[in-house]
Amino acid sequence: MNDVDTTLNLVRVNGRALACQIRGGGRPLVMLHGGFGSLEMFGANVDLLAQDYKIIGVDLHSHGRTPAIDEPMRFETMADDIAALIRELGETSAAVLGFSLGGSVALRTAIQHSDVVDHLILVSTPFRRSGWHSEMTTSMDAMGPEFAEQMKQTPLFTQYEAIAPRVEDWPVLVRRLTDLMKVDYDWSDEVAQLSMPTLLIVGDSDGLPPAHAVEFFGLLGGGLHDANWDRSGMTAHRLAVIPGATHYDINGLPDVARVVKMFLG
Repeated sequence: MNDVDTTLNLVRVNGRALACQIRGGGRPLVMLHGGFGSLEMFGANVDLLAQDYKIIGVDLHSHGRTPAIDEPMRFETMADDIAALIRELGETSAAVLGFSLGGSVALRTAIQHSDVVDHLILVSTPFRRSGWHSEMTTSMDAMGPEFAEQMKQTPLFTQYEAIAPRVEDWPVLVRRLTDLMKVDYDWSDEVAQLSMPTLLIVGDSDGLPPAHAVEFFGLLGGGLHDANWDRSGMTAHRLAVIPGATHYDINGLPDVARVVKMFLG
């Protein structure tokens, strides 16, 4: 077990700055938060995982401590920057964990830069936009720049206000992220080509149905055969369904750290 300390870095990659926190030591584990959030979105899971791993907690484009950039937000661009960040920090490769928005960025990082992702962990992450429950996509479609003012009444803004370099850039984040939420995607063909061990974590009451996670697992080659008495029928991939977990609390449940530690060994 490693002592937990914290180092805050502002790293410039591909012409953009990314804020990242380094905690713990040992094997590197990149953590990518959900939409409108920051590393703090993972709650106690950060310190729990920092007991055993070197946490590289990144605040994504225009989120948290990362300075806002008023340009289109794209999963693919953010993935390029995460891969560049891993290299810039001197890591040959790392495990990458992402939740929701961060999960999509983690998945694209694994697809686009498989050489720097040795293990992939996706929490509440569909591989296609239609994988969300219909009420989720309806809500995403309804959100726009005008929500910036309404969202100032939420804990998401309170956290942003406490750590952002310029709190007046909140509308930039809202506009760019709500635009991204409307972009359609289907990465099923690319998912089927992934080779690194992958862990899928969902709640049984998540924003995507468990059936989508099972389909995702199947695309990876998981769960297609009996494991056999000697486990020879298993793949390197894993699926975990956390009972009683929703899309709004799974990121902070200590069950996430427990399952991740089992997966990474």
